[in-house]
Amino acid sequence: MTPRTTRVVCLVRRPGKEPLPGDFAVEERPLPPLGEGQVLVRNLYMSVDPSTRGRLETTEKHYTHNFAPGSPLDGRALGVVEESRCPSVPPGAFVRHQLGWRERAVLAGADTDGADLIDPRLAPLPTWLGLLGQTGFTAYVGLTRIAALRPGDTVFVSAAAGAVGTAAGQFARMLGAERVIGTAGGPDKCALLVEEFGYDAAADHRAEPVREALARLAPDGIDVYFDNVGGEQLAAALHALRTGGRIALCGMMSQFGGGRRTVDINHLIQAVLKRLTLCGFIVRDHDDLRPEFEQRVAGWLRSGRIVARETVVDGLEHAAEALLSLLGGGNIGKMLVRLTPDA
Repeated sequence: MTPRTTRVVCLVRRPGKEPLPGDFAVEERPLPPLGEGQVLVRNLYMSVDPSTRGRLETTEKHYTHNFAPGSPLDGRALGVVEESRCPSVPPGAFVRHQLGWRERAVLAGADTDGADLIDPRLAPLPTWLGLLGQTGFTAYVGLTRIAALRPGDTVFVSAAAGAVGTAAGQFARMLGAERVIGTAGGPDKCALLVEEFGYDAAADHRAEPVREALARLAPDGIDVYFDNVGGEQLAAALHALRTGGRIALCGMMSQFGGGRRTVDINHLIQAVLKRLTLCGFIVRDHDDLRPEFEQRVAGWLRSGRIVARETVVDGLEHAAEALLSLLGGGNIGKMLVRLTPDA
């Protein structure tokens, strides 16, 4: 029998300067009856993403919707189909979808807003939300299509110990970069970047100005900057880039929360003097690349040439804590919440 309710995480109130645990609550909400062409999914894992922070604000984003107080959160999740009225998505199938932050979901079985079938034989289930999911795809699109990485390039990645950053560093190496440099918060994360994720060098942005670090680690300049942060790190990259350098603008986490700092826009003169290319992107605009990405990255994983790393928190009741930890830099690689103990 189809369950009638599910536990969900709801936004209680919009955060102040920084989100607090009391801004969120786990509530019991009704599930719609299963209609023709729909499936009931029991979620196994849900993704916790930096972009969630921006969706808690009042300012609406043009590429998605912001959360409203009193309403459930959503985001990428992976689960198993418990019941199906869609012939192409049978019970027992594993699917990826957009109705995370809840234990069960009813969704369309076969469209772009519904269930996306995945093959657990290609990679472990959590990997489909990390390196083989939107996270890895973001890194791949940013490096290949947006920054047009070329063999021999020197690449700089900010927030390099995060989900996108650990993917971008490894992908840059596989795509032929000669030198890969990252920034992270703290010496332990910087050591991991070099020891585990294939970076040639890493700088602790809390201990050293990024502009000085780049001058030390890439004295001849950089060719590509994969920007997850904006702010000071973007300004530093503008000065470090060689003539004709390229910037893939992926995220601006420095712009959210009470600790945000402004950086003089006059640094942009470097883009003129050096004939730089700065290009922002939204990854879902590039879905035509997904088959190539999945085939290529699955091959790298199988061969052991890249590694998948996740930080996993157990239980829907701890999902908000996982988000706050992520925003405070408490993760290595992809932050996930395991919703089913035996997943």
